[in-house]
Amino acid sequence: MATTPSLLEGRKILITGPTGQVALPLARELARKNEVHGIARFQRADDRERIEAMGVRPLSVDLARDSLEEVHRDFDYVLNFAVVKSGDFEYDLAANVEGAGRLMAHCRDARGFLHCSSGAVYQYAGHQPLEESAPLGDNHRALFPTYSISKIAAEAVVRFAARQWKLPTSIARMSVPYGESGGWPWFHLMMMKAEQPIAVHPESPNLYNPIHEDDYIAQVPRLLEVADVPATTVNWGGSETVSIEQWCEYLGELTGLEARLEASEQALGSLSMDLTRMHQLLGRTRVHWRDGIRRLVEARNPELLRSCRGSHDPPPGLSL
Repeated sequence: MATTPSLLEGRKILITGPTGQVALPLARELARKNEVHGIARFQRADDRERIEAMGVRPLSVDLARDSLEEVHRDFDYVLNFAVVKSGDFEYDLAANVEGAGRLMAHCRDARGFLHCSSGAVYQYAGHQPLEESAPLGDNHRALFPTYSISKIAAEAVVRFAARQWKLPTSIARMSVPYGESGGWPWFHLMMMKAEQPIAVHPESPNLYNPIHEDDYIAQVPRLLEVADVPATTVNWGGSETVSIEQWCEYLGELTGLEARLEASEQALGSLSMDLTRMHQLLGRTRVHWRDGIRRLVEARNPELLRSCRGSHDPPPGLSL
């Protein structure tokens, strides 16, 4: 597991969405050496119990509707990983967009604010690696109707709030997060196990930059260090570009299961990121994608492993 540098030791930290796949391992790691408070709706009692067991102090708040009066204001850092994808535009915009703005207004005296956005803000551009200035668009409409629009709108509100309250802010556009807590490759594994077809865009290969939880945890302190006014916006993904076809093939090698890939115009297309700025600001990621996928299967579904494989050495010339 990644270690947390001194920037995030002995701090008071607020994290939203701590029960989610992305923020859960981050909250667990931060709670080792910090006072961490977690905001979520906590619709299931076991979610609250789970993060309490990790040392995170839970607070039930619906960012679309609830007052923030019970939320402390004296946090050193605020990490916004909450996301709502109900499909109801009114509710999702209130939670994801207005909620981010209200949170920043409430915690305006923090040392830094990290807003986790998504590569879903970009207009589809085939296999072209997308830099931060690339055109934005309603990328995920076919799968999550409100998602891309909510993410684009939230970024605009976060940029405004950073300027309005002079709150140093980073906006990190995340690619495909995965790890022992799950992620898109794990969903594909479950579909392979159930012998269900996996829809892929016909313009193959379908390229992404999957980032392992060890790597994004390790890079959070640096994202807070580069937070600024105006807000710093940076792509956030694994340094290797990998296709859905590649990771499904590797899942098949590990398990003996077959990936039934079916071309569909309704499937999400490639979202390959230009990570030049990330490498300059944060550095390169370290977990090789094959190692990360293998660890995911070992952690979540060891019974499916055909054989345990050793770590995969990166090909010649690849610096991790």
